Amino acid sequence: MAETGAISIDLNSDVGESFGRWELGDDAAIFESVSSANVACGFHAGDPAWISATCRAAAAASVTIGAHPAYRDLQGFGRRFMDVAPSELADDVVYQIGALQALAARAGTAVKYVKPHGALYNTIVHHEQHAQAVVDAVKDVDPSLPLMVLPNSAVLKLADQAGLRTVQEAFADRAYNPDGTLVSRRESGAVLHNTEDVVEHVLRVATESKIKTTDGTVIDVDADSICLHGDSPGAVEMSAAVRDALREAGITIASFA
Repeated sequence: MAETGAISIDLNSDVGESFGRWELGDDAAIFESVSSANVACGFHAGDPAWISATCRAAAAASVTIGAHPAYRDLQGFGRRFMDVAPSELADDVVYQIGALQALAARAGTAVKYVKPHGALYNTIVHHEQHAQAVVDAVKDVDPSLPLMVLPNSAVLKLADQAGLRTVQEAFADRAYNPDGTLVSRRESGAVLHNTEDVVEHVLRVATESKIKTTDGTVIDVDADSICLHGDSPGAVEMSAAVRDALREAGITIASFA
């Protein structure tokens, strides 16, 4: 948990999101700045070849691998809510974690945590049935796997009740509503593109455990990890700037796992 005077923080990024001949992001460059990698599991992006290559690259860079399961929404990049039965969702999450575990093992590494992707991540902030499905899936696969979630969310409460380790997360390049939720990507200004603003935002989280919201108010946030999106324009340069700013502030970048 980040506190004033914190000496370390985890930086994570979504990777392995290419598919077939379509390539998204520069994962190898991102690995130079982050300590944890949320690897797509095939339901919103990624295919066996890309997932395998991502696992090998992460292992070579000594970056911790986490599963990044999503709704079954390849066409929508996992950013659309899917009204599926909780039992079906649990099966889908188990399936995705298991696939990544096998490919990671072949690359000589292992899955160390789970972070839901996109619409699933945001839905389980409030949707208790889908949140419980995700919690059940992780617990059934491996109850020692930490679950990365948004603070003050339904899934955080349910995961704690189930005895799972939780990792609370803040976002470097996303705008926040006054209630601590993320501004919807459908709204203007949801994603931050100015590097100076992102660096200021990250340093506030890492050193003060606070976030400035869209209406200018500053709220408290507990963050064990900070996410940098690898598919945003200028993501590589932005991640390097964040990395350097944290180091200059005396904060070590290290995986929570």
